[in-house]
Amino acid sequence: MTGPDVKVPKNVFYFQVLLYLSLLIDALSAAFVDRAPAGMTDQEALAVNFIAVAMMLALVQLVGLAAEGRRNWARMVLLAALVLSVLSIVASVGQAGLQVSTVVDVVSTALTAWGLWLSFTGDAQDWFQSS
Repeated sequence: MTGPDVKVPKNVFYFQVLLYLSLLIDALSAAFVDRAPAGMTDQEALAVNFIAVAMMLALVQLVGLAAEGRRNWARMVLLAALVLSVLSIVASVGQAGLQVSTVVDVVSTALTAWGLWLSFTGDAQDWFQSS
């Protein structure tokens, strides 16, 4: 972990801010946009929402491990999650076209991509451990 005397590189700081902002947008979107398919029972909707919250908390933990814990593997998991998000958006647009919820997802995914790009460039390159 980083101590009080270790200065976080600028790109790592922005990586962390952009990914937390993306997760905040995702959380607000999940809270206010009903994406449950028609015919889903209340218990099924609750289970889906519980899984979404658990995934967001796991992603928050991964961002912290990558930025503060300097764990490269956590950054790679976040990169894999980004790829899955892009594929999900492409499939969603292919099925239902561009909707408001999809635009929110695109903005969130773009913030994640920007943050991850920053984590691989500039002063962030030597920050992450290979563990």
